[in-house]
Parts: sequence; structure tokens; C-alpha cells
Amino acid sequence: MSSSAPSFLRRASIAFGSFRRIFKDPELARSIDSLLKAGTAPAAARPAAPAVAPLASASPDAALLLLGLLQKEGRLIDFLQENVKDYSDQEVGAAARVVHQGCQKVLQDYLTIAPVRDEPEGSRVTLQPGFDAASVRPTGNVVGNPPFTGALVHRGWRVVEIRLPKVTSGHDLQILAAAEVEL
Repeated sequence: MSSSAPSFLRRASIAFGSFRRIFKDPELARSIDSLLKAGTAPAAARPAAPAVAPLASASPDAALLLLGLLQKEGRLIDFLQENVKDYSDQEVGAAARVVHQGCQKVLQDYLTIAPVRDEPEGSRVTLQPGFDAASVRPTGNVVGNPPFTGALVHRGWRVVEIRLPKVTSGHDLQILAAAEVEL
């Protein structure tokens, strides 16, 4: 399987990040100097590119069902589709309180959500080698290999349990809120 070359923006990011690291890390500078002197390493000498996992299509049904529940209980879509520039901060705040209460109810009724990290935000944490990169994202000046030590900026959230209601086969999940006609 062949991989495509990084985009121009990605290459620029690599170049600027490498430029800064070369000044701090003499070993990296030596490695890059060797590569530049030798030209590109032959394919046999280069490490094999990691296998890329195929992308799976997520079924939109659960997302549409949850979005419909957030609309039903919290009027989330109505709020987000409204042009709030035309309202005062006080009016937006009052509407946000209603949306917050309804959406919070949906989360509590249909999902169990827990923090990814238990430490309070601002705490010093250490990410050991092999940490779960899907649940913890190091940011800032990430140089070298773990362990990394830094301040916990956000604890993160994970879904522990999903309790979405069942729907009948004829239910159109793409209708997030039916139009209402008062007679």
C-alpha cells in the first residue's frame, strides 16, 4: 500500500517544528545532517510505513436519534439556528439556560458520561510510555518520547453507557423535529 506525500501545510509544519528542535537537540541535528549528506535513504533502509487502518463508515442513526432528542428536550437546533446577534446578552443567557437544562436532561437520561482523567484540571500529570493517545492528547511543546509531564488542561469525557430508545422501522430519523401546524 503506498502512502501519499504530506500536504504543503503539513510539510511546512514539519519544517518549522524541526527547525526549532534542531537547535535544542544536537542528536536530531546530526541525524538530519547525515540524511542531507547521504540524500534520500534507499527504500530498503527506510522503515516501513505503518499500516493505515481502513476508515469505517459510522451509521448516522444513533447520531440523528440523539440530535432529535436534544431538539425535543432542549430545543438545541432551534437555538443554534437562531441569529443571536439580534438579541441582548440577557435574552441569549435566558434562552441558553433553557437549552442547557433540556440538553443536560438528555445526557443524563440516555448516556452515562465520565471524565477521562480523574485529577482536577490544573494538576501535574505524567504520561507514561504506551499511554492511550486516543484518550489523552499532549499539546504544547511535545518533544521526544514519553514520559511527558505537564498540566492537565481538560479532563476529557468518555461515554460509559448508552441507553438510546429503540425506534420503529418506519420512523424517519432524518426528521429531527416535525413541523408543527396549529389548527
